[in-house]
Amino acid sequence: MTEETKAGNGQIAVEANKKSFLNIFKNRNFLLLWSGQGTSLIGDQFYLIALPWLVLQLTGDAVALGLVLALAGIPRALFMLVGGALTDRLSPRNVMLASDAARLLLTGCMAGLILYGHIEMWMIYIFALLFGTMSGIFIPASTSIVPGMVKREELQTANSIVQGMSQLSVFIGPALAGAVIAIFAGQGAKTSTEGIGIALAIDAFTFLVSVATLWLMKFRGEPSSVKGNILGSIKEGIVYAAKDPYLRIFLIIMAFINFLFAGPFLVGVPVIASSRLEGGAVAFGLLMSFFGGGNLAGIILSGILPKPRAGLIGYILACFIGFFGIGIIIFGLTVSTLTGCVLLAVLGICNGYLSILMITLIQKITPMSIMGRMMSLVMLAGLGLAPISQAITGFLISYSVEGLFVSVGVLFILTAVISITLPEVRNIGQRI
Repeated sequence: MTEETKAGNGQIAVEANKKSFLNIFKNRNFLLLWSGQGTSLIGDQFYLIALPWLVLQLTGDAVALGLVLALAGIPRALFMLVGGALTDRLSPRNVMLASDAARLLLTGCMAGLILYGHIEMWMIYIFALLFGTMSGIFIPASTSIVPGMVKREELQTANSIVQGMSQLSVFIGPALAGAVIAIFAGQGAKTSTEGIGIALAIDAFTFLVSVATLWLMKFRGEPSSVKGNILGSIKEGIVYAAKDPYLRIFLIIMAFINFLFAGPFLVGVPVIASSRLEGGAVAFGLLMSFFGGGNLAGIILSGILPKPRAGLIGYILACFIGFFGIGIIIFGLTVSTLTGCVLLAVLGICNGYLSILMITLIQKITPMSIMGRMMSLVMLAGLGLAPISQAITGFLISYSVEGLFVSVGVLFILTAVISITLPEVRNIGQRI
């Protein structure tokens, strides 16, 4: 094949992906999902800013804030497995609809209590517990719904659009929430928490939009064949994943690389910024922004670039993991803010592309009848080990920041080398 032919084929593939990107938005159900969930994701950022600020305004106590965050975070992790089982029984749309309706009620009530000056800490504890539970149930349903509404060849592009909107909301939402709280906490405010109440009211409105778009969907999903109780359904999903060699390997790889990265990123980056980079907090903010921007770029690229040939998918996956490890090692040794920002932007691109590639692979090799439970395991692999990773990082980083990042980078490279020796990784293209 001549170079001209290769270039022509590459251009054709890019144009085909652009056409697929646009065609997805002609899908009524997907357009409703994207618009409703996009609005709700921005609202989630209002909640994430307003709730901690409310606790600090009422108590000024970091311990109370930690308890509230724990009450929201622990049930969110635990109930993801329950959410997966319910999704396979009731359909992703129905679970999302019920969860969003419950969170609409919770945030609406909280906003009213704050605005009328009747809020107390015990109410916030209960709110955090219930909100975290509903979020845990919602998460696997939201990652299970896309495979049932788009064509198989459009799945990676659809995932990139959904995840891209999620990443974009992280940029837009916090700034908007902070502005709302600041504006309505001025001299004309009746109470110091009025702006927080309005922020939560906006979050409630975004849930209303989500509920309306989910209600308008004509999405039934496949009839449920799940029998037995919830615990039995969860066990069935775990056993299925454990017995399927491809799912087992990919879940292990995903859990391991998330465990390796979560702690060093969330704990190590601020330590490096404060201890060796000029600018301190400003440098930290720049590093996080560059990583977020790179992550968004990687997600978008995964949707518009030509899909890799089946025989190359496993090798591409291993190369990205290994390249990620090299980047982590270099970042751990950097003393320049500019170099650190460039490195984290590149790592963000790798992370965004890699996350979409892996979740799409798992979705393609998972039967729809067990998709909810499999997505709950994926989300647990991604989120459930983060607190443990952060705790271990906090202990190890006191000995050597450089040693921690170099060790983690080496483990990433070893993971890449071991992965490519596994037939399940090399031959994943034959399975999909």
